[in-house]
Amino acid sequence: MKLLTDLNKNNKGLIIPLLAILITLFGIVMVYSASNYFAEVTYNDKFFFVKKQVLGFVLGLVCMFITSKINYYKLFKIKYPLIISGIVLLLLVFTPLGVENYGAKRWINLGVFTIQPSELAKFFYVIFLAGYFGDKPDRAKTFKGIIIPLLLGGVLCLVIMLEPNMSITMCVGMVMMAILFASGVKLKYLIMILIPVVLLVPVLIISEPYRLKRLLAFLNPWASPKNEGYQLIQSLYALGGGGMFGLGLFNSRQKYRFLPFAESDFILSVIGEELGFFGILLLFLTMLYLCFRCYRVAVNSKDVYSFLLSIGITTVFIVQVAVNALVVTGSIPPTGLPLPLISSGNTSIIVFMSAFGLIYNISKRTENY
Repeated sequence: MKLLTDLNKNNKGLIIPLLAILITLFGIVMVYSASNYFAEVTYNDKFFFVKKQVLGFVLGLVCMFITSKINYYKLFKIKYPLIISGIVLLLLVFTPLGVENYGAKRWINLGVFTIQPSELAKFFYVIFLAGYFGDKPDRAKTFKGIIIPLLLGGVLCLVIMLEPNMSITMCVGMVMMAILFASGVKLKYLIMILIPVVLLVPVLIISEPYRLKRLLAFLNPWASPKNEGYQLIQSLYALGGGGMFGLGLFNSRQKYRFLPFAESDFILSVIGEELGFFGILLLFLTMLYLCFRCYRVAVNSKDVYSFLLSIGITTVFIVQVAVNALVVTGSIPPTGLPLPLISSGNTSIIVFMSAFGLIYNISKRTENY
């Protein structure tokens, strides 16, 4: 009876985990559609990626339930151990435990399964920032007060960049700026931070030949249609082929080994090809509504810590969705950033579902939500 009473009392907040679950289930269907041919040819099992996705979903549900029940204020007390553990996990990718794929070391092999530390580290950083400013909100008023967050954020970005993984680095940087802004950091300090970052971007692009090639492919993919521009061209073919209403579920043509990473970074292209413009629009409207509910939780939070925690988690989600969409449409240079809750990848699913469980937890403590 108590459970039913709690559910009825907090039915508005419950929409957050329910929407996250709905989007993830849709993602499982799309992962199967995008990967079944490649999985059958490569692994002799067309459900190869789906099995892993379902496992991630089940573990995500368990973690979501846990984060929706725990006293999340305890995370406040372990903010420093969390951010340090995040940095340590990132450094482990450079040890024999690290797994290299396509020239990048972004995973740790734990024997039974692999994890992507950057997915954990960015949320550990969100918890740290929320706890740091939630403990003493006045820290945001002075430059001295934001030095520690900047240093730790810089260390995270540096280590992630060394993997290399520029997309997650950008995500961490944008989330850091968003939380600093939400914390009340003065505009002049934010500008002081942004200027060197903006100046550093061209240097980072030039320093790595593959990044320069990606930039040139972005500017004119048809200049190298069989090399750097190939993936973007195939993505545009998929989106253009889908038109307004799509070719129908499971009817993608580009997934037949034309479009690389169709089940992960470029799954949105397959969604557009099969379900069309309106299919993508419906998905984005659902995600937008989920973010709207999460931001409402933030606005109605009782304290700065809960406010910043909700803001940070939601911003991570928004940034990743936006960057992924811009990449597959050729609006920005290609980066390896998955579509949250949709793309193939267990670590991402588990972490995001846990995060939305945490926001639901926060919503239960708000009076006006």
